[in-house]
Amino acid sequence: MKPIGVFGGTFDPIHYGHLRSAFEMLQALDFEQVRFIPCGDPPHRGVTYATAVQRLRLVELAINGQNGFIADDCELKRDGLSYTVDTLESLRAEFPDRSLGLIVGMDAFLGLPEWHRWDEILDIAHIVVAHRPGWKAPDIGALGNLISDYGTHRVEDLHTTVAGRVHIHAVTQLEIASTEIRELVAAGRDPRFLMPDAVRDEILDNEIYKGD
Repeated sequence: MKPIGVFGGTFDPIHYGHLRSAFEMLQALDFEQVRFIPCGDPPHRGVTYATAVQRLRLVELAINGQNGFIADDCELKRDGLSYTVDTLESLRAEFPDRSLGLIVGMDAFLGLPEWHRWDEILDIAHIVVAHRPGWKAPDIGALGNLISDYGTHRVEDLHTTVAGRVHIHAVTQLEIASTEIRELVAAGRDPRFLMPDAVRDEILDNEIYKGD
């Protein structure tokens, strides 16, 4: 069975930068699926601008019709702060024999040692780092040691083991930021071409981010 990609985030809102990275991972790493998991109650940011239900709806609209993309509401159903390690544990319980690949961007990976129980993540899943071409991975400190001890360039390793490896993969990173989209919408401007039309329509029709 092919690995499952796990792609979490606030998705406030989701945009083509998220979608393109996930699509390239789905294809290049031969994942069976990529599960988009909107953060229910993010511990790393004090506020979200759209509600969790709204953000889930935007994800569902964004990925509609794309084979291999799944919207997962597990963090919305769970009480308390949404820690990645807890989400991975719930997925591991659901898929005990499947390879799980936690997809993180470069910025998130560099902050990994600040995550809750971060040193337990590789016991549950692989870490797949999406980075822009030419970026150099850390070679010192906690992350340097992590890559030295567990890093692999072989995609096959993500298929033959269920957890425990770090794989760094270059993707096309579009210069789109959710913060800038919220500011644009709040200023009364149109976010067309930064996201799928269905997401844009939902945001404008329901005045999400208006006056943000």
